[in-house]
Amino acid sequence: MKRILAAACLALSLSATAHAATDAVLTKQVNAFVDEWHDDAAHARMAYFDKMAEDGVYIGTDRTELWRRDEFKAWARKFFERKSAWSFKATRRNVYASPDKSVIWFDELLDTPNMGPCMASGVIRKTAKGLEIVHYQLSMAVPNEVAGKVTKLIAEGK
Repeated sequence: MKRILAAACLALSLSATAHAATDAVLTKQVNAFVDEWHDDAAHARMAYFDKMAEDGVYIGTDRTELWRRDEFKAWARKFFERKSAWSFKATRRNVYASPDKSVIWFDELLDTPNMGPCMASGVIRKTAKGLEIVHYQLSMAVPNEVAGKVTKLIAEGK
């Protein structure tokens, strides 16, 4: 009986370790993928758009910035003709996944030289070819202490 109990405990322990390792592996894979995506933009590599799903959506910081991938690519082309399109460096990222790991979502805090701190969230789909970004939304991180001033400036700018 003790052997059966010990074997059961060992099996559960190994199962939990494998599950944790899978999550750690997936998180590492997602971090590398999204970091590379940001690096593609920082170095104006058109491969940036290849990491987005054909039906992918990008939502920028302006209320007019809601694009499907190919519309976004056409709009952003002028930025990718320079040495750097834009530079986002994640300072924190949380990664989550569906039980079968086919759908992954994340949120990140970004350091950007032009917009200051930003926050973003995204959805990634796992395919036979690898990972692809299905949805990405960028927003400027406005401190609560200045939100009223920002709201006023936005209202004045209408």
